[in-house]
Amino acid sequence: MARDQGLIPVLDLGTARQADGSFSADFIEQLRYATHNVGFFQITGYGAAPGQPEQLLDTIRRFFSLPLEERLKLDNRLSPHFRCYTRMGTEVTQGKADAREQIDYSPERQPVRDYPEDQPFWLLQGPNLWPDESFPELRPVAMAWAELMSLVGMELLRGIAVSLQLPEDYFDEPFQGSPAWMGKLVHYVGGVVEAAGDQGVGSHADYGFVTLLLQDDVGGLEVLPPGAAAWVPVEPLPGALVVNLGEMLEVATEGYLAATIHRVQAPPPGVDRYSVPFFWSPRLDAVIHPVPLPPELKAAARGITDDPANPLLASFGMNMLKGRMRAHPDVTERHYPELLKS
Repeated sequence: MARDQGLIPVLDLGTARQADGSFSADFIEQLRYATHNVGFFQITGYGAAPGQPEQLLDTIRRFFSLPLEERLKLDNRLSPHFRCYTRMGTEVTQGKADAREQIDYSPERQPVRDYPEDQPFWLLQGPNLWPDESFPELRPVAMAWAELMSLVGMELLRGIAVSLQLPEDYFDEPFQGSPAWMGKLVHYVGGVVEAAGDQGVGSHADYGFVTLLLQDDVGGLEVLPPGAAAWVPVEPLPGALVVNLGEMLEVATEGYLAATIHRVQAPPPGVDRYSVPFFWSPRLDAVIHPVPLPPELKAAARGITDDPANPLLASFGMNMLKGRMRAHPDVTERHYPELLKS
């Protein structure tokens, strides 16, 4: 059964399927409500090993306690693929610095050297940077989490397909072969980045498909569901994952599914907050076509958000590249100044 934690539903993924392998009608109804009406929910029963979330958060805390000079050996300005360590206050949301530092990582793949001129998103593919000498435990823990989140993300997408009265494998094809997921290991500190003020992360919608977030017990995540007049806090639930949908699903369903705006308030001065967002995303060359909604769902679609400053694109790779360039203008300027001009 779903639980309400304020206005944010809580679903048990362990109850999603029946004995015969099909999705439970009750779970699908809960999922349809959460993805259409709120765009945010939390899940339990998603298959983590005992203690796995706690181990991951503890490992992150210890990594960010390393001396700054060790962390800067992984500086993302060294990566032409927008990977690894972002210094405190240098990621930008809505043109303003965020009060966080983080590690960005994605699948370990060879860079694409030659690609068509109209597909610059291939520059996002490449290797990660890891502190294998100074902190070797980070890579295996982070990659094991990404493996689990990939399974959870695909299971949720299959449930979402059924909730739209489509075959459960409807969204499988864009993810086959080389999904371009992205993980983040994030550390927020209040009162350190003067330019950020109380902005941990500024208000935004995610640009992919499904975001899965593990957060610690500090709090600060707030969402603005469709039609809401005030921000709603997503209270930490030990061991649970916060789930939200990205712009690709909003575009594909003409707004029936909500890519809900959200933000993170910086913690009070001297307080640390740790979180692990994971973006379950398709291949870089995936183009997402409109979903054939049944008449009753199509009638309830809100239409696509029209923001000339943030156009929503059917090409996943171009949507992701746009997001990476906006978030990390210093990396773009160093490696791809020609993209800034275009």
